[in-house]
Amino acid sequence: MQLRHVRTLMAPQEGLARVRCMSWSANSARFAVCTAEQVVLLYDEQGEQRDKFSTKPADPKVSGERGRGTGGQAGWAGDPGRVGRGLGAWKDRAKVQGRRAGTGWGSGRAAFPCSHSEITPQYGRKSYVVKGMAFSPDSTKIAVGQTDNIVYVYRIGEEWGDKKVICNKFIQTSTVTCLLWPAENVIVFGLAEGKVRLANTKNNKSSTIYRTDSYVVSLTSNVSGKGILSGHADGTIVRFFFDDEGSGESQGKLVVHPCPPYALAWASNSIVAAGCDKKIVAYGKEGNVIQTFDYSQDSSEKEFTVAAASPGGQSVVVGSYDRLRVLNWSPRRGAWEEGKPKEITHLYTITALAWKRDGSQICVGTLCGGVEQFDYCLCRSVYKNKFEMTYVGPSQVIVKNLSTGAQVVLKSQYGYEIDEVKILGKDRYLVARTSDTLLLGDISTDKFSEVAWQGSGGNEKFFFDNENVCIIFNAGELTLVEYGSNDILGSVRTEFMNPHLVSVRINERRKRGMEENKRLAYLIDIKTIATVDLVSGYNTGTVSHDSKIDWLELNETGHKLLFRDKKMRLQLYNMESGTKKTIVNYCSYVQWVPGSNVVVAQNRNSLCVWYNIDAPEQVTMFPLKGDIVDLKRSDGKTEVIVSEGVNTVSYTLDEGFIEFGTAIDDGDCHRAAEFLETQEMSDETEAMWKTLSRLALESRQLRIAERCFAALGNVARVRFLRETNAIADQAAQEHGGDGTDHYLVRARLAMLDKNFKLAEMIFLEQNATEEAMNMYQELHMWDECIAVAEAKGHPMLDKLRRDYYQWLLDTQQEAKAGEVQEEQGDYLAATSLYLQAGLPAKAAQLAMRQDELLTNGDVINRVCTALVQGELYEQAGDLFEKTGNTQKALECYCKGSAFLKAVELARLAFPAEVVALEESWGDHLVQQKQLDAAINHYIEARCSVKAIEAALGARQWKKAICILDLQDKQTAAKYYLKIAQHYAALQEYQVAEELYIKGDRTKDAVDMYTQAGLWEQAHKLAVKCMSQEEVSVLYITQAQEMEKEGKYKEAERLYITVNEPDLAITMYKKCKMYDEMVSLVAKYHKDILSNTHLHLGKELEAEGRLQEAEYHYLEAKDWKATVNMYRVNDMWEEAYRVAKAHGEADAYKHVAYMWAKSLGGEAAVRLLSKFGLLEMAIDHAVDSRVFEFAFELARLSMKQKMPEIHLKYAMYLEDEGKFEEAAAEFVKAGKPKEAVLMFLYNQNWDAAQRVAEAHDPDSVAYVLVGQARVAFEQREFQKAEAFLLRAQRPELAIKYYKESGMWSEALRICKEYVPRQLEELQEECGREAAKKGSRGTEGLLEQAREWEQAGEYARAVDCYLKVRDPSNSVLMEKCLLKAAELAIKFLGQSQSVEVTRTVAPQLVAMKKCSAAAELYLNLDLIQEAIDALIEGEEWSKAKRIAKELDPRSEEYVDQRYKEYLKNQGKVDSLVGVDVMAALDLYAEQEQWEKCLEVAAKQNYKVLHKYVALYATHLIREGSWDKALNLYVHHGAPANPQNFNIYKRLFVEMVSASGMNCAEAYSSWANLRNVLFHLCENLVKSSEANTPAQEEFETMLLISHYYATRAAAQGVKQLDTVAAKLSISLLRHTKLLPADKAFYEAGMAAKAVSWENMAFIFLNYFLDLSDAIEEGNVDSLDHSDFQGTDIPFEVPLPAQQHVPEEKREEVRDWVLTMSLDQRLEQVLPRDERDTYEASLVAASTGVRSLPCVLTGYPVLRNKIEFERPGREANKDTWNKFLMAVKTSHSPACQDVLKFLGQWCGGLPSTSFSFQ
Repeated sequence: MQLRHVRTLMAPQEGLARVRCMSWSANSARFAVCTAEQVVLLYDEQGEQRDKFSTKPADPKVSGERGRGTGGQAGWAGDPGRVGRGLGAWKDRAKVQGRRAGTGWGSGRAAFPCSHSEITPQYGRKSYVVKGMAFSPDSTKIAVGQTDNIVYVYRIGEEWGDKKVICNKFIQTSTVTCLLWPAENVIVFGLAEGKVRLANTKNNKSSTIYRTDSYVVSLTSNVSGKGILSGHADGTIVRFFFDDEGSGESQGKLVVHPCPPYALAWASNSIVAAGCDKKIVAYGKEGNVIQTFDYSQDSSEKEFTVAAASPGGQSVVVGSYDRLRVLNWSPRRGAWEEGKPKEITHLYTITALAWKRDGSQICVGTLCGGVEQFDYCLCRSVYKNKFEMTYVGPSQVIVKNLSTGAQVVLKSQYGYEIDEVKILGKDRYLVARTSDTLLLGDISTDKFSEVAWQGSGGNEKFFFDNENVCIIFNAGELTLVEYGSNDILGSVRTEFMNPHLVSVRINERRKRGMEENKRLAYLIDIKTIATVDLVSGYNTGTVSHDSKIDWLELNETGHKLLFRDKKMRLQLYNMESGTKKTIVNYCSYVQWVPGSNVVVAQNRNSLCVWYNIDAPEQVTMFPLKGDIVDLKRSDGKTEVIVSEGVNTVSYTLDEGFIEFGTAIDDGDCHRAAEFLETQEMSDETEAMWKTLSRLALESRQLRIAERCFAALGNVARVRFLRETNAIADQAAQEHGGDGTDHYLVRARLAMLDKNFKLAEMIFLEQNATEEAMNMYQELHMWDECIAVAEAKGHPMLDKLRRDYYQWLLDTQQEAKAGEVQEEQGDYLAATSLYLQAGLPAKAAQLAMRQDELLTNGDVINRVCTALVQGELYEQAGDLFEKTGNTQKALECYCKGSAFLKAVELARLAFPAEVVALEESWGDHLVQQKQLDAAINHYIEARCSVKAIEAALGARQWKKAICILDLQDKQTAAKYYLKIAQHYAALQEYQVAEELYIKGDRTKDAVDMYTQAGLWEQAHKLAVKCMSQEEVSVLYITQAQEMEKEGKYKEAERLYITVNEPDLAITMYKKCKMYDEMVSLVAKYHKDILSNTHLHLGKELEAEGRLQEAEYHYLEAKDWKATVNMYRVNDMWEEAYRVAKAHGEADAYKHVAYMWAKSLGGEAAVRLLSKFGLLEMAIDHAVDSRVFEFAFELARLSMKQKMPEIHLKYAMYLEDEGKFEEAAAEFVKAGKPKEAVLMFLYNQNWDAAQRVAEAHDPDSVAYVLVGQARVAFEQREFQKAEAFLLRAQRPELAIKYYKESGMWSEALRICKEYVPRQLEELQEECGREAAKKGSRGTEGLLEQAREWEQAGEYARAVDCYLKVRDPSNSVLMEKCLLKAAELAIKFLGQSQSVEVTRTVAPQLVAMKKCSAAAELYLNLDLIQEAIDALIEGEEWSKAKRIAKELDPRSEEYVDQRYKEYLKNQGKVDSLVGVDVMAALDLYAEQEQWEKCLEVAAKQNYKVLHKYVALYATHLIREGSWDKALNLYVHHGAPANPQNFNIYKRLFVEMVSASGMNCAEAYSSWANLRNVLFHLCENLVKSSEANTPAQEEFETMLLISHYYATRAAAQGVKQLDTVAAKLSISLLRHTKLLPADKAFYEAGMAAKAVSWENMAFIFLNYFLDLSDAIEEGNVDSLDHSDFQGTDIPFEVPLPAQQHVPEEKREEVRDWVLTMSLDQRLEQVLPRDERDTYEASLVAASTGVRSLPCVLTGYPVLRNKIEFERPGREANKDTWNKFLMAVKTSHSPACQDVLKFLGQWCGGLPSTSFSFQ
């Protein structure tokens, strides 16, 4: 937030001219300044002075001595600056005077002496000072407080220049020191004597608000103006509320400030005070200090003189000397933040501050009379170039229309920070957001609302169709906000947000007797309308409709609703009566006429108008030729605007009829009657007379009602009302008024309204009993008449009763007479009268109530006979039953179809008849079309077929399915078909499919899906019941039909479903639907997509569809074809566009060139110049050898290019062999030398000579040199020499002679012509001679031998080393060896070593490793020799050398040898060197058999290391059976490192599928034996008696049970043993997969018919299966296993171990068994009263030993083995031995063999096994 200087309103003066006070008007249009001369200046909003007026003294003749009150010195009366601040203001004044006098600050006091003239008495304007000034809230008045003890109120008017008059004055007892005008008619001011008073401008009286003892130095109000603060000279700050607005803040003395708080401001969140101590203190709402800004140490700071809070309360500006300090409230920090102070040199002391009411500007008044205006804002922005947004605070924004200059202030009432502001709805409505609220406003009416609104991500939709309310839709919730209200008007849930589907009426036309009328209509669903009273907040009605609603609107009073449905039917709903009526069909337009209840609609070619909507059948119609487009009502005229093609016609409605409706709504019956008097009678006017008559009666305007009924021809009512009017007139004469309150009038009106009870009440209130009785007698309402007589104790009561009875008989009302007799207790007479009246039922009811009649047989017979004759069989049955004749009662019930009573009676008296009665009852209900009720009766009668047919007839499909599911398949099939067809019609295809399948009509299900277009489902089903060929034929045939019908998308889907995309592609190609075709090709044949695009492009090009062809060419990445297409069609612009957009970098240039070439001449030049390609085109023409075009372009536009073109043309002609023409062009190009060179190249010496001599003399030498070179090549040396000498080039002659080896000739020429080079040439000649042809290998060898012979061994070595002949390795070897030999023999040690290190690696590279080693050994380079031999794989030599010459290298050689063998994979050789490395290599290469074979030769520990590795490898690959066989073969050592392998083998095997069978015995036996040997080894190892041993012992026991079970499964006699073993395994489910264990136990129990156990185990298995699916065990029920040793807490398997189909079989079996009443869900118990398979007794806790054959507890008759803890049940043991003997089962024999080992031997037996 920052201050920016805008303008200077008043320039400062040279001397003291203090600005007394300033004020902005509430509408921000006026600004007032009071000058030192007590003159008020008025400025407009732009800062222009528009007016002024002088203030008035209280008494013009009173001196300043009287005016100063208690304020101190004369002339400064009441000035707090002189009382509270001491010399502070004097110093300021002295400074000013000092400045003027030029004496500086030091002599300030001397320049401004306190002379006597300052305190001499003054009169008039100098007798007082203005201390306070404020505008009224309506901005038309100004209050001025003066030191001469008075407050004036000046009316300044609403326009500039209006006359200024004093409208109020308030005389006080003391000087006024400060003043506020916070609210309408309320002025608050402070006095020097310490009082704070209130002046009421309405009654012109003032009163004291509160009193203090200290001078009031400052006054301020809160943001709302409903609270004030006063600051006093003693530092006290006092708070007072007119209305605390619910804040609960305290009043009275708030805090004592350290100094007089001259600068006092009340912001929205705290109170800011400052004074002469140079501190600014912020106080909390209850006076606590929350912040202090201390400037007392700042020497440049002076005392604070004035403070002002912004209108929004978010900022405070504090003024001092030359400086304005700004404090901004930070909502996030909850504290004040100081902005950068505004420092203005020579501003001097600030005496007044005034904020503009919108907070955008602040004005500053100074001691020297200057007034400066500052702009104050956070930021500015422009919205849509139409509105300027000025953020004057976090919670306040000024929005200004840039076109009109109008502005509005948008402010958060709660102080929230405004995040964003939008202007919507045709730039009329404002929408802004804060963190917790939403601000809405209508700019045109200046109405704003702020409602609580939680952030919803900005997804709201705003609708501004209604001028009074904003409609907000967000996430299915519709919210209404009325402009100008800070509460949400209403909120409802709806998914249908369309301006045509929501109607809101807000006080548009208030109904009679209603203060507020706010209504809403909206859609709950697409067929239901809800209406809401927004005032009370309740739902006023719900309208359900049978079709979708697409338009609705309330009338202006909100009591009638029009809506239209999708069938174009217009409906009228009356919310008062709750009735709905269709008023017109085929409605294309409808609208309420504004300001009335008249409706205008269009029905096809008719205009329909309802002038009286209360009578919707009365409609006025006009023919139309077009469509209604609008409805306008203005200037007393209503027009319907109709569009008739190009013309617009208006139809004028009858304004009188419309006026009648308005009068009725306004309750003006006289105006309505006057209008109707002018109308002729018609259907419309008749309806209006009826409406007026009803309203007139309601409002008791009886004369008008009488006239209405007369117009309607209702003579009776006219006569009755005329009599009533006469009574009313008489009452009016007697009692005054209009007479309608007379009781006779009110009673007659109640009678007219047929409200006789009300009339009776009115009569009885007036004690007019006779009149009430007469009324009833006239109306023949005898009962009511007698009731009145009884109530009033009338003496004629008995006579009335007799007369009544006689009258009933006379009028043949025997039934009523019977009732009278019954009431009087004469039941026999009453019965006779009832029978006489033909009411036997009533007589029967009386008889059944009265026992005396029941015993009278004659009466009963008469009544029964009458009942039967009247076919009142049910009542007759009741009477027969009451008298105990059950047989006749049952017959009557059946005849009367009273089956309920018949069945109830039959249950008691005839039980055998109940079933037949139920069936008859059902038949009766079917006849009565009550099919749904008949279903249950047929079921009770066990008539299933009839029940099914009734259910189908009643469309109770689900009930029919339930019944069918209980029937046999043959009976149910045909009904399934019918129900399936029903669900198919409802498009519930999944249900229909299931029913078709149940009815064996799968093909029909396929047809259903096919007809519905659900081809995927149809295909999925068809595949199950049809062959692939049939499915394909079906779909392709259907697709072809679709194709014929033009349903290409459906046909495509069918083709794709049967994997025939090519047919779909062909279809689209045939139909020329290329986009769809390409889409399919891209999806199914990406490889030919480009070719497809190319092919389509060519086809489309041939058809002339060039734009489409372009698309396909470009998709095929063939832009050249596109360009060529456009070029061929002379569409160069398109070609250029494509080339530029899609071609290569310079493609478009080439196209432009071709375009220009086609144009030629100046047109081509213009085109190329337009594209900036002229020079490029010329170059391209030249490069393309189109020289004529190039010459043409250059000649017309770029003549400077001509030489270049001639040059290139010449080069072209040269290439073409046209040398003479080329030479001419070279000359034209200014390049004659090129022509000479051309002729030289072609050895046309004469032509070259000619051109050179004619055009380029310098080139003659080139001609001669060329001739010389050719002569040398032809070995015509003399001729060549002559040419070169003519050309003065002897050096070339020397060169050519040297190249030819003619050194003598060369020396001759050199000596003769170039003598300076002779010596150098001679040396060169000598070197060449010395070489003697030393070029190549032979030369090097020859030279080397010569050096060797000459004793130059170093040079000889160099020559030998330079020999390079890769094709002759023998020669290379000899040279290298010779070089090394010479170096070793004749050169020094270092040189010989260097040569050897050079030669030896080359020998090694040539595979001559031995020779290299010998060279190294000659120089004692032993390590290098060894490396050379190793490189040559001569390991024995290397080892020998190492052993003999360097024993330390032996290990190095061995290590290298091992590495070599490893790298070569020669494991067999490695065994002899390093067996462990060899084993690791075998394992690495997965040669496990070889690895184990070699390891077995080492030791047991090594062997089992690799057995463990192999086993781990096999387990990872899933071959746990092979891993198990390893340990069977090699034994199971008790190594802790192997424990995890053993456990893994166990887990894999118990989890494996297919192991619950006899064939799995060998695998289980292997596992058992391995674990047995492991346990034996553990006993002998350090792992004895550890948890590991105990765990493996348990695994051994489990594997023994599994093996024994597998053995028993192979012998029929041992089925129960196998079952018991499966059940015993359940106690080990902590180690076994629980679901698999319970499944196997349950199935085993089921196999031996132990159904109770099978049911419990399998049921628990299903629970476990569900728990595995859900991933938690919370739902498992363990109650069945209480008191057993089956564990509850077991690991939940990570996956299912039983296949889905097996689980479904179990589920079906469990469901079936659960319905078996014989099944007991209890585990079997033994003599311990414990589950028979549990080892632990439930009651004693004693643990029994398990049987080694079954795992069941051994209780008695046991067989004990030698090893402790091993027992068997004797019966089971004998059974097992007998089975082994009879079956000779090898598996069972193996079990006994194992038991002998495990149990320490078998008990003695007579059985033996062969």
